[in-house]
Amino acid sequence: MGSMMERALQSWAERVRREANVPVRLRWGADGASAVALGEAPTVEVRVRGAAAWPLLIEPGLDTLGQAYVEGLVDVDGHLSDIVEVAHGLAASAQPTTGLLGRIRRRFGHTRESDSEAIQYHYDVSNDFYRPWLGESMVYSCAYFEQGDETLEQAQEKKIDHILRKIRLQPGQRLLDIGCGWGALVLRAAQRFGARCVGVTLSQNQFDLATERVRAAGLQDRVEIRLQDYRDVADGPFDRITSVGMFEHVGLDHLAAYFGRIRELLKPDGWAMNHGITSTDAHDGETRHGGGQFIHRYVFPRGELPHIGTVLRTLQEGGLEALDVENLRRHYQRTTQLWSEAFEAHAAQVRPLVDETRWRIWRIYLAGCAWAFEHDEVALYQVLCRPAGQSAQGLPWSRRWMYP
Repeated sequence: MGSMMERALQSWAERVRREANVPVRLRWGADGASAVALGEAPTVEVRVRGAAAWPLLIEPGLDTLGQAYVEGLVDVDGHLSDIVEVAHGLAASAQPTTGLLGRIRRRFGHTRESDSEAIQYHYDVSNDFYRPWLGESMVYSCAYFEQGDETLEQAQEKKIDHILRKIRLQPGQRLLDIGCGWGALVLRAAQRFGARCVGVTLSQNQFDLATERVRAAGLQDRVEIRLQDYRDVADGPFDRITSVGMFEHVGLDHLAAYFGRIRELLKPDGWAMNHGITSTDAHDGETRHGGGQFIHRYVFPRGELPHIGTVLRTLQEGGLEALDVENLRRHYQRTTQLWSEAFEAHAAQVRPLVDETRWRIWRIYLAGCAWAFEHDEVALYQVLCRPAGQSAQGLPWSRRWMYP
């Protein structure tokens, strides 16, 4: 490293130590001979592998730090939770809370083709990649920890039952599950609640495994899995509709149309549940310090998170009435923490299934999600709704039925 860069680095390190005291040590050069600490008692060490990393580190955001890591420009040692904490500390020391790298409101163009491509990019890694850390149920959405000490498998089953109780699913009713994943919800709805179900997904891998699971359960007469866009479903109306972890892909400008399509597919006396991640910024801003930009670039192309206020407004614009709203942020923090821990525990099994870049993306993404839910950067809301304009006489007096 040249003397000019050395001086710039030392000046920057001194400022970070003085203003932020981030417990990380940077190491570079032959065999890591040169080093500088950015705080007291470092818990994390970053080894710089080449000059291309320095511009990403000296003006750090979560996007640039993430880029340096996933593209192999740096290696990082330390406990994963400490690494994420250090990254946020560095980003906070350098980035403003407003403006370009603050909680900006980002919009993307959405077409059926681009939505399908985004879904396939994220979900069609391989089923074998997801199974070790999701568990055998293969449920990739927020679990429900009724007591707080449940295993992940128990909490995922409780989440599905919680949803199906909320919508008051009855035997023989037709249920449409939008974004059905690997089929866990429709399988449970048919087996335990006696419903007749249709699940739609844009992921080929999810379609293949969900279809196989329906066949293995002997439920072909009650459950149909389709590789289909929800906008193309033509055999409504349905008694009940669920959408779990899907509307994050819809786009802010398309939410009213999305809820409007649910209204079109729902019977006049039907009930629906939307379960999805939301922004905690009142203006639909993404997570701070470049976190949202990292997600868009590497994890969820074209993903957009609305604030719960925007969800309720666009839901009403789509012709639906919100009946119940529940915040499950704590539950998703626990879910993503358990996913991250399982991802680390099964590294020897999962890592050979993908290239190094994708491995690093998912490793830091899962740990980063747990941090974001813990620190109120994002939330998870379940919104129970029905077609607007109905008589009040059809509404229950209390919420007691949800919690038997």
